[in-house]
Amino acid sequence: MSHAIDARYVWNKGYIWERIKDVIKKNAVMCIALAAAVITSIVIPVDEAYVGYFDYKTLTCLFCVLAVVCALKNINFFYMLARKVVQLFKTARMSVLALVYITFIGSMLIANDMALLTFLPLGYFVLNTTGKQKYMAFTFIMQNIAANLGGMLTPFGNPQNLYLYSKYEIPNLEFMAIMAPPFILSVIMITICCMIFVKSEPLQLSDEKIVLNPQKTILYLLLFALSIVIVFRGIPYWIGLIIIPVALFFLDRKALKMVDYGLLFTFVFFFIFAGNMARIDIVRNIFSTLLDKNTLLFSVLSCQCISNVPSAILLSQFTGNYADLLVGVNIGGAGTLIASLASLITFREYVKHNPGRGGYYVGIFSAFNFSFLAILTGFMFLIKLF
Repeated sequence: MSHAIDARYVWNKGYIWERIKDVIKKNAVMCIALAAAVITSIVIPVDEAYVGYFDYKTLTCLFCVLAVVCALKNINFFYMLARKVVQLFKTARMSVLALVYITFIGSMLIANDMALLTFLPLGYFVLNTTGKQKYMAFTFIMQNIAANLGGMLTPFGNPQNLYLYSKYEIPNLEFMAIMAPPFILSVIMITICCMIFVKSEPLQLSDEKIVLNPQKTILYLLLFALSIVIVFRGIPYWIGLIIIPVALFFLDRKALKMVDYGLLFTFVFFFIFAGNMARIDIVRNIFSTLLDKNTLLFSVLSCQCISNVPSAILLSQFTGNYADLLVGVNIGGAGTLIASLASLITFREYVKHNPGRGGYYVGIFSAFNFSFLAILTGFMFLIKLF
């Protein structure tokens, strides 16, 4: 009897440990953020000031957008829309361009992470079923760059945008004016790359009948419109926090479960980390000095080491130059594999379909991403000069 109990104990212990490792692997950035929050909380003990660390509007808007997007994804809305667009084109070059543009536009509307989770599987499906696997790595990389750089134009396109837009209360037109130059250049560069590196080979996508639920489609689109109005400060954010979860509780509870809570908790932990760092005198002095010298360059470099979302939250504690910070943490999403959470999503998806090809992917990814980063950064410095 004791042996059975011991075996069951060992099995449960092993199972629990495997589950913990799985959670850490899937939410590595969140775990790093938690560790950073805990460590800095030792230096700055928990007090009433912690309540002021959190940007509740950002967290609410992010949750609402992610929840509604999950609901639309569950009825195959985005899949059907993307498939229809791809079917219009008959060559590999134009189909890859369509896939990349869909991801580009999707990132402006449903955030870069969700755009990749939605459209990367379609890219794999199109290339795999038509025998064009040789373009898989390139297409995934271009979709990744499109998601990171396409989302820069709108406040809800990238998580860091939503935070900075809310924190600095940036006017809508000013926000888009700041991001328009790098956005336009990004579109041009992505288009040129697709035209050069993908041949105009015949390609045909098989027919597949997809039927949408008209009632749910309309309701979800209305909820999505409500989310966008909240982001643009049209109505108080707490209204969305009531209406959207209640509506989805009755319409699609699975969507509420599918929300990327890891991303939300990543924000929470980094709010604590950033708030504590801002209260440490030596840190505040160093960061303030560096950002005063060159906010754009320092924010770009910061993204390469700790990713763009935590960079935005941390650096915003030390500068009022939101224009350069906004540009820096957006174009800084290109570069290293950890410069953006979206890049890690793309890498995971590619390796899942192409085991053993991770090193090959990282090599090509780095070549394209660092090229984009160098050109965009140089371009923005030229604009500042003139």
